[in-house]
Amino acid sequence: MQDKLFTNTSDKQFEFDSSVALVFDDMLKRSVPYYSPTVELIASVASKYIKANDTVYDLGCSTGTTLIALQKQLKVPAKLVGIDSSPDMIKFAKRKTKAYNMDIAYQTQDIFDSDIRGAKVIFANYILQFIRPQKREQLVKKIYDNLDDGGVLIFSEKIIYTDKKLDKISIDQYLKYKKTQGYSDFEISNKREKLENVLVPYSEQENKDMLATAGFDDSQTIFKWLNFATFIAFKH
Repeated sequence: MQDKLFTNTSDKQFEFDSSVALVFDDMLKRSVPYYSPTVELIASVASKYIKANDTVYDLGCSTGTTLIALQKQLKVPAKLVGIDSSPDMIKFAKRKTKAYNMDIAYQTQDIFDSDIRGAKVIFANYILQFIRPQKREQLVKKIYDNLDDGGVLIFSEKIIYTDKKLDKISIDQYLKYKKTQGYSDFEISNKREKLENVLVPYSEQENKDMLATAGFDDSQTIFKWLNFATFIAFKH
């Protein structure tokens, strides 16, 4: 279903409820540049680190898109688990997974309460930016502590630039991109207002510093389009 959530004004704060879940796939494809190719890239890279019977967790799995993409690429059996605090997102994830006749487990749970021990790969796409900085760092440390040796964390984030001019250029280019996807000036402005103080992005370096503080031995940026980036971090 097409994303029309921000065509009207509302006092309601942005949250991942049923109205968002219903249009979430369309929202991502039209709001995140190169979303579909990035998901395919993430799945392809992750599949190279997964051996038979390894466990993969997707934190904030939303409608299960990344795990479904991974399952398509896997050559060995693995345990795939999606975790999301939104029951509506989990409902749509299960529906999509059933349509593909895949075996993926889903849990409706707060990611801070989830048991992710023994993971070989953990995904955390576009969720850290919605978590306050102190708790964000706690979650990244939890991820590190629960990854097996040789495990990897792969996550995507909206980022900011420390150079103010470049940051403004990236924002302006992003707004132009959203217009090409059919969003009106009003929808763009309305959504931006709803996400203000809800979505708090880090710079690319701040994300890498956070990973190093948590204990990750190395991290790399494997995709970037202006103010969107995908990272991989290694626990050797």
